Amino acid sequence: MKKTRVGKMAACVLRHVFKKPATTRYPFVKSSSPKAFRGKIVFYPEKCVGCKMCMRDCPSGAIEIAQTGEKQFEATFDLSKCIYCAQCVDSCLKKALEFSGEFELARLDRRQCIVTFRAPHQKTP
Repeated sequence: MKKTRVGKMAACVLRHVFKKPATTRYPFVKSSSPKAFRGKIVFYPEKCVGCKMCMRDCPSGAIEIAQTGEKQFEATFDLSKCIYCAQCVDSCLKKALEFSGEFELARLDRRQCIVTFRAPHQKTP
């Protein structure tokens, strides 16, 4: 059997004590998400034409599109159901959906995971 050399081990320990850590200090230091990261969905109601392709293509049924007025639509996303597959973003012909870099979406109450994007009200003349 080989004997462990205390001196070698102590030198190795001291060398690593003064080295910069390999891990990040998250959540104390926020990191940026990589490009094309699939985070929280963003909906642009002014671009939506109400075709509901995103709703039909969503494999988890996390999207509901409803008409709120003439050529005005709102989208309701259940982020607790969403699997962040980007199928809805790819299906939208008018580019009314996109992913953001926001990824801290955990909630204690599942009802807080339901997000509704409403079209701005148009003023009548």
